Amino acid sequence: IHTNEKPFSRDVCHKKFSHKSVLNLHFRIHTNEKPFSCEVCHKRFSRKDHLNRHLRVHTNKKPFSCDLCHKIFSGKAYLNQHLKVHTNEEPFSCDVCHKGFSRKADLNRHLRVHTNEKAFSCDVCHKVFSQKGHLILHLRIHTNEKAFSCDVCQKGFIGIIQMNRHSLVMFVMQNFLVTTCDRSFNRKGNLYQHLRVHTNEKPYYCDICHKRFSWKNSLKLHFQAHSNEKPYSCDVCQKGFPTKTNLNQHLRVHTNEKPFSCKMCQKGFSQKAHLNRHFRVHTNEKPFSCEMCHKGFSQKVNLNQHLGVHTNEKPFSCEVCQKGFSTKANLNEHLGVHTNEKPFSCEVCHKSFSRKSHLNRHLGVHTNEKPFSCDMCHKSFSRKAHLNRHLGVHANEKPFTCDLCHKGFSQKGDLNVHLRVHTNEKPFSCDVCHKSFSQKTHLNKHLRVHTNEKPFSCKMCQKGFSQKAQLNRHLRVHTNEKPFSCEMCQKGFSQKANLNRHLGVHTNEKPFSCEVCQKGFSTKANLNEHLGVHTNEKPFTCDLCHKGFSQKGGLNVHLRVHTNEKPFSCDVCHKSFSQKTHLNKHLLVHTNEKPFSCKMCQKGFSQKAHLNRHLRVHTNEKLFSCEMCQKGFSTKANLNQHLGVHTNEKPLSCEVCHKSFSQKLI
Repeated sequence: IHTNEKPFSRDVCHKKFSHKSVLNLHFRIHTNEKPFSCEVCHKRFSRKDHLNRHLRVHTNKKPFSCDLCHKIFSGKAYLNQHLKVHTNEEPFSCDVCHKGFSRKADLNRHLRVHTNEKAFSCDVCHKVFSQKGHLILHLRIHTNEKAFSCDVCQKGFIGIIQMNRHSLVMFVMQNFLVTTCDRSFNRKGNLYQHLRVHTNEKPYYCDICHKRFSWKNSLKLHFQAHSNEKPYSCDVCQKGFPTKTNLNQHLRVHTNEKPFSCKMCQKGFSQKAHLNRHFRVHTNEKPFSCEMCHKGFSQKVNLNQHLGVHTNEKPFSCEVCQKGFSTKANLNEHLGVHTNEKPFSCEVCHKSFSRKSHLNRHLGVHTNEKPFSCDMCHKSFSRKAHLNRHLGVHANEKPFTCDLCHKGFSQKGDLNVHLRVHTNEKPFSCDVCHKSFSQKTHLNKHLRVHTNEKPFSCKMCQKGFSQKAQLNRHLRVHTNEKPFSCEMCQKGFSQKANLNRHLGVHTNEKPFSCEVCQKGFSTKANLNEHLGVHTNEKPFTCDLCHKGFSQKGGLNVHLRVHTNEKPFSCDVCHKSFSQKTHLNKHLLVHTNEKPFSCKMCQKGFSQKAHLNRHLRVHTNEKLFSCEMCQKGFSTKANLNQHLGVHTNEKPLSCEVCHKSFSQKLI
C-alpha cells in the first residue's frame, strides 16, 4: 500500500488494484453481477456499501450535513458535491460552449445537449433517453413498479420526487385544508387535483422541454406546441390554435369583447390573466425581483428581459442583418423593420403598427388617457416608462455616467442614446429619403414630413401639427406667453430657440460659417437656409403656384399668400401679419426703437435691412439697373418707380382732380 504497488489486474480492462478483494469488486462491473438487493424496492447493487447508501432513500436518513448552510445529505459524496456550490468551484468545463460544472457526471450529461445523444433506450417501447435515471423511471411505467409509497394513504409512486410532491399534498390536507379556501368536491380525485393550486405541485413534465404541469390535460395540450398541431382555426382570419380555449380567447380580438374589467379604472380586458397583470399597475406590486440588482418587476417576462442587462446575452439573432437580441419577442419586433409588416391598425386614424402594444400606446393619443401619475407633483403620463423617467427629476439621481463627457443620466437607455452623439451612430433610416437618425422617435417624427400626418391640432384655430411640442409652442401665439427672457435687455420670447438666436444681437457671435462664401451665421438653421443660395436646391414646392423653397418652413409661410392667413396681430393697432418676424418689425413703429445705427452718420434704423439700404447712400453702390437705359439704382423700389418713365404707367391718381402720377412722392 505504502509502495503504491498494484500487482492485481484482469485481462478485460487491464486496470490494476492493490488488493485482490478490490479487484473482485471491480470485476462485477464487467459481469454485471449484483448480489445485494433492496428489500423495499428490490433494486440490486454490486457492493454492500452501495446498498447501504441506497437504503437511506427509503428511511430518509441523512447523516451528513453542510457546515455552511446546514443542508443534510444521505451520502458523503453528495455532501462533497454540494460544497462546490459555496466555493463556486467548477473544475469541469464544456469544450463546445465553455459552461462550467462542479461534477464530471454533470458535464457528461450536458454534452448530450450538443450531440443530441440518447444512449439509453427502453427494451419494451424503444423510447430513448439521454440519462440513465430517466430510463429507470420510465421502465416503471411498463412494470407498474411503484417502489415508493405514501405513509398516510399508502399510494405508490415510481419515483421519490413524485412521492415527495404527493406527501406535501397530504400534509396540506391534514393541516391546512379547512383554512385554505373552503372549496368542496364530490370526488376525492378532484380534491387532490385542486390541492395542487395551493401546493404548486406539478407531477407531469414534458420530455422535450422539461416544463412541468399540475394536470395531465395541461401536459397534453402543451405537447401540441412542440408538434405544431393546431386543430382549431378562426373562421374570421384562419389563424390556427392548439386548444379550443385559445381559439375562444382569440375571437375576442374580432368581437372586441372584454368581459374582465378593472374595478379601479374600469379598463376592460379580453383575458383574466391580462386583468391580473394590469391590476399591479394600481397596487404597484412587483412580485418578480432580480437576484443581481434587486430591481422589482410586475411581470416575469419583464424580469427575463431585464436579466439580459447583466449577462449581455443575446441568443436570438436576425438572419437578415445579424443583429442580436436578448428575447425572441424583441427579434420578432425587429423583423418588422425588414418586412415593413404592420398588421395592427388604428380604427380612428388608420395608422398601422408592427406590434399590438404599439397600437395600444398610440390609442392614448386619441383618448388622452394618462393612467400613470406622479405621487410628488401629480403630473400624469400615458406610459409607465415615461413616469419612471420623470421620477428622476425629483430624485435627481443619475447613476449612469458617460465616460467621454461625464454627463449623468437617470436611465441606462438614455445613456446609450447619448453615446450616439459621440459615435455619430444613426441606426434608424427613413425608407423614403434615406435620412438617418440616432433615435427611433426622431425617425417617427420625421416620417410625418412625408405622410403630412398632423395628429395634434390647436383647439383655438384648428391648425394641425405633426408633433406635440410644436403644438405647445404654437399655443403661445394665442396666450402671448413668453417664458424665455434675455438677461441683457429683458426682451421676452415664446421659444428658447428664438432667445438663443436673439443673443447673437448682443454678442455678435456667428459660430456657423458657409464653406462657399465664408459668411457667418448665428444659428445652424440660418446657415442651412443660406446654403440653398449656392445649391439653388428647392425640394419644397407650392401646389398652387409651383414656387420652390429650400425649406419646409419657407413653403408654409408662403402658403399664407394664397390663404391670406395672418395669424400674428399687433396688440397696439390690431394690424395683422403673416409672419412673426413682420410683426416684430412692425412693433418698432410703436416703440420707435432703432437698434441699428449707421457708423458714418449715426442715423438710426428699426431694421437691419433698412440700414443696409441706407449704407448705399455713402458707398454710392447701385445694385439694381434698368434694362432699357442702364441707369443704376440703390434699391429695388427705386428701380420699379423708374420703370414707369419708360412704360408711362401712372397707377396713382388724385381723388380730388383725378390727375395720375407714376410715384406716390413727387
